[in-house]
Amino acid sequence: MPDEHSGWKFSQCFGDKGHADDITEADIISAVEFDETGRYLATGDRGGRVVLFEREDNKKGCQYRFWTEFQSHDPEFDYLKSIEIEEKINKIRWCKRSNSAHFLLSTNDKTIKLWKIHNKKLKSVVPSYEDDADTYDQEEIDGGAGTGHYNVPPRGLRLPRMMLHDTVHTHVPRRVFANGHAYHINSIALNSDNETFLSADDLRINLWNLEISDQSFNIVDIKPPNMEDLTEVITSADFHPQSCNIFAYSSSKGVNRLADMRQRALCDTAAKVFYVDDDLTDKSFFSEIITSISDVRFSPDGRYLASRDYLTLKIWDINMDREPIKTIHIHEHLRPKLCDLYEGDCIFDKFECIFNGDSQKCLTGSYNNNFHIYDIHGNGEVMLEASKNAFRKKQSLSRSRLGIRKRRDDLSPSSGGQNSPPENLDITKRILHAAWHPRENSIAVAATNNLFIFSQL
Repeated sequence: MPDEHSGWKFSQCFGDKGHADDITEADIISAVEFDETGRYLATGDRGGRVVLFEREDNKKGCQYRFWTEFQSHDPEFDYLKSIEIEEKINKIRWCKRSNSAHFLLSTNDKTIKLWKIHNKKLKSVVPSYEDDADTYDQEEIDGGAGTGHYNVPPRGLRLPRMMLHDTVHTHVPRRVFANGHAYHINSIALNSDNETFLSADDLRINLWNLEISDQSFNIVDIKPPNMEDLTEVITSADFHPQSCNIFAYSSSKGVNRLADMRQRALCDTAAKVFYVDDDLTDKSFFSEIITSISDVRFSPDGRYLASRDYLTLKIWDINMDREPIKTIHIHEHLRPKLCDLYEGDCIFDKFECIFNGDSQKCLTGSYNNNFHIYDIHGNGEVMLEASKNAFRKKQSLSRSRLGIRKRRDDLSPSSGGQNSPPENLDITKRILHAAWHPRENSIAVAATNNLFIFSQL
């Protein structure tokens, strides 16, 4: 239950304010990411666009404004395999800033791009006139300290001048990392050395150098000699925030593996395995689906590992692989309706999980546009709602109506029976993607085609 003094409130909402039926597939947000300072925020959508926001310094609280947008990926067709490649942005990662320009990585299913975004000054040539020449002559006389005319062009000579016309935001694809994956890319993660990054697909994880786009090094390969023997696939991967040699990846079997690149070139054997044995008494047709991990994420201090599957969120201490330090049951009330969720493909929804800046809280999403913030060392929980209607009425509604004090009963099984799902569950409204400000308690949440900013006072 959220406490009454959680202090979370709506700050902003970006997106189409029209009717829900007017939302197109291309407008749905598929990635959200803050840069390392929290001053800039990036979103990607299913239409292949990247939209950037900049923080407004003259506004109270956490307020952002639209900065620029560009088309990152376009739809393609693989003629060798006769398949279409969607333009949807799967992940966005900001690179560490080293000059006035910004760099970020974005990827769809097949191609990773390194973008440079910077301000470009537009200058134009302005012709000089006789009035300018007269002014120029007078300046020369005044500056000559009584020495008379010097370096003064003839009055008939007119010199053009370069004047600042405008400043625009421009974007350039500095590198295109293509042809590195035979399967769909599900993750990219920057290394702490600021020189390399990894990319993961269903069967392989590759290591790239930011300056080299035509070759990569394969560090994980789980593809069996015979594809009929395939039993699991890679679902997510992340680099350790401080140790450039350590990374983690998860699988469809509910297994998290910690790998050390110092041990061997091909990390086919994990240094540590984080896994909870299945309860054999609760086996069903859906067991393998609901145990598949949709996201794995290191905490900023590098001590904890969060993994999210369909029903639970698990927090691991990387020094203790025996069991998670905390297991949070998020969708346990949906277990009786797994068959219906399977038929509607909702059981395959990939919910992300993120830590806050001090590694003490973890956030993950749910249905009804609700998302949860958990204290990893206690029982504290805050449930918020990213609702467009609530945002519009934030001045007139009480905090409880905004979702700050939303009761757990609203999402628990209804009074029709312990095994009945909540009648008001809207599975079309789900929070899959979110980002936490690295230096303060502010979060950005993607709800369909809207981006909500929440802040804690």
